[in-house]
Amino acid sequence: MNQISIIEGIIIGAVGGAIAGAFLWVLNEIKIWIVRNRDTKKVVHWLTQNTAPNSKTNQKWRSTRAIASHNNLTEERVRYIASYSNSIVLDTSEANRNEEMWGIKSRVRLNTD
Repeated sequence: MNQISIIEGIIIGAVGGAIAGAFLWVLNEIKIWIVRNRDTKKVVHWLTQNTAPNSKTNQKWRSTRAIASHNNLTEERVRYIASYSNSIVLDTSEANRNEEMWGIKSRVRLNTD
């Protein structure tokens, strides 16, 4: 084989591998974005339906465990989604210091910025 064709093969293989790696990375990022948005919509919809004024229990805040249980998600996933979402807020009052309670921002905050 010619020395030039070996070098060309190495270059073609490296460039092809880099393109394939970049393509797979982009596909993975798209998948992560889709799953995060799907789960966020699911949690926001559930909180909207199950917090005051729409709920029968008249609760403004719901626990991480309740949200996870009703949406078939792990508690860790609910924490991530709720902290990531702009429409969900954490209750920081003294009454709920020991339990993570989440609510819809427009319903629990007077100033929604």
